[in-house]
Amino acid sequence: MTLPIPRTYAPMEAQLVDALPTGSAWQYEPKWDGFRCLAFRDGAKVDVMSKAGKPLTRYFPELVEMLLGVKAKRFVLDGEIVVPKDGELSFDELLLRIHKATSRVAKLAAESPATFIVFDLLVDAKGRSLVQLPLAERRPALEAFVAAEVPDGLRIRLSPATTKMATVTRWFRSVGGGLDGVIAKQLDVPYRTGTRDGMQKMKSMRTAECVVGGFRYASKGKLVGSLLLGLYDDGGLLHHVGFTSNIPNEDKPAITKRLEKLVKAPGFTGQAPGGPSRWSTARSSEWQPLAPKLVLEVQYDHFSGGRFRHGTSFLRWRPDKPPRRCTIAQVEQEGRSALKLLAR
Repeated sequence: MTLPIPRTYAPMEAQLVDALPTGSAWQYEPKWDGFRCLAFRDGAKVDVMSKAGKPLTRYFPELVEMLLGVKAKRFVLDGEIVVPKDGELSFDELLLRIHKATSRVAKLAAESPATFIVFDLLVDAKGRSLVQLPLAERRPALEAFVAAEVPDGLRIRLSPATTKMATVTRWFRSVGGGLDGVIAKQLDVPYRTGTRDGMQKMKSMRTAECVVGGFRYASKGKLVGSLLLGLYDDGGLLHHVGFTSNIPNEDKPAITKRLEKLVKAPGFTGQAPGGPSRWSTARSSEWQPLAPKLVLEVQYDHFSGGRFRHGTSFLRWRPDKPPRRCTIAQVEQEGRSALKLLAR
């Protein structure tokens, strides 16, 4: 590519917080329930790269066509791939796209085409990098780009943005549980690749993305009973932080088969699961270590002492999330908030 930023350029990310920052220094946007990506176009060449730096192009052929339909011949957009289904955004439909068979992907693309929601412009229509500009300048450039370069018939949409908290409140009132959360972005900062400095996110529910570092078989039979969750620390060690066991019975045979293919020691390189307790049998306390390949999202109610205090609820697999970015920083914010209360 002759673009000023490489395909390996990492998106700017957001720190999870319990409450949104307020004030004139911030801009707010909806948090979309999709696959975050950077879309590169250089003439007839299109690349769509996930947060993990993996190519998504083959899984979304209709997105490639859309990007080729943009009038500008060179640009880089930051956005989210979503799939509308029955009037809602369906993350399950997105997961179905990660399929080996090209024919299957093409069928799904025709039946449930994706939409690309854009919220930042990193390279403009003239091929100039905008990453050193503050968001206060990049956002108007993005709006002008969409208005001038994106034909009406394309499923490329501009994400709404506001500087007013009253508008954010209206978003929640009008959309309710359909809103995955809100992103707050500092207006005076440039695009900081691969960092969480300058962006914060508040989810509608408390969730964390974890690595599956191991699993336990159910006490009876040879099917998975629980998945052992891990988060990385700053030193790169994967610590066991809890488990999730609400796996649908109908999914257990396929998941067990998938897990058994990934069995590899040590699983956790930091704190590891303990031995039997008075609530577990020797069989149920045994665990199988896994190569750190799988990422899932769980819902939880409390994190302290380096682990989830109760069992978590499995929400979904996250093949778009790189395991190494599943860090304990996601949940440390909760502890810092509690310390602030003690300091009052």
